[in-house]
Amino acid sequence: MNEKTKVARLSIASNTILTLGKLGIGISMNSVSVISEAIHSGLDLLAAILSFLSVRESAKPADERHQYGHGKFENLASIIEALLILAAAGMIIYNAYPKLFRSAEVHALGLGTVVMGISAAVNFFVSRKLMQVARKTESPALAADAWHLRTDVYTSLGVLAGIVAIKLTGLTIIDPIIAIAVALLIVKAGIDLIRDSMHSILDVNLPEEDEGIIRDILREHSSSFVEFHKLRTRKAGSQRYVDLHLVVPSEWAINKVHTLCDHIEADIKARLKGALVLIHTEPCAMQCRECSQADEEKKRSIKCEPVQGAPTTCRFGPEK
Repeated sequence: MNEKTKVARLSIASNTILTLGKLGIGISMNSVSVISEAIHSGLDLLAAILSFLSVRESAKPADERHQYGHGKFENLASIIEALLILAAAGMIIYNAYPKLFRSAEVHALGLGTVVMGISAAVNFFVSRKLMQVARKTESPALAADAWHLRTDVYTSLGVLAGIVAIKLTGLTIIDPIIAIAVALLIVKAGIDLIRDSMHSILDVNLPEEDEGIIRDILREHSSSFVEFHKLRTRKAGSQRYVDLHLVVPSEWAINKVHTLCDHIEADIKARLKGALVLIHTEPCAMQCRECSQADEEKKRSIKCEPVQGAPTTCRFGPEK
């Protein structure tokens, strides 16, 4: 069992216990805010199950039907988890809104305080562990699960504050107000998750920092090719995809071009975890005499400028 699967199972176990505990205590207290937290934890449980299934599926190697791998299963799971969060928020508001206009007694405030405190502590520990593994493995499904639980920490603390406020003031209207505030926090978390996951589903390019690393690596090898263009990047799950066109001297043998591409690919993979690199090579169309006349020693001695765009003179000819 790999690290991602282990931590996903931990999330399932903790959410199962918290959901059952909150639901039983919320019903006994007649507290809509505690019941709303039980609903939230129930959706977190479903999200944890989806996260577990998606990380297990995404770990499978590419096959005949999924030739680019299974990374996007994690992005799909993140979107489904976010939609479940929004559904939970709607249910909470639906149940809490009528209680703004009619009072309802809330019982066993001390018990509610205990369960909310335990919930916040457990979810903080599990969400921190999930986030550590998500960052290490760049797993969007685990990151979504971690944010669910981190939101649950904040909302549990909010409900805890509401219970204390009711105990001090006797104003039961605080209960539905807290529940609606919880729902609004959940809505924000859901929208953020959908936005982030859609970037990968729609093949948005890698962050500027990642593309900058790729361009820096190409500049390091710039003395060995004429120019590059059509750099394209995208991400699926934790996998990065990079493809580009590389222009090389037309006189070069295929094995020499292949070796150059191997070196570039190896450098990109070393600095961008999970990168899959595809390089399409093209012969230089300028067909300069200097290319065929230059010897290997002189080619290595030429100091090249950053290369983007067609060169005005052949950089592989004899030094003047």
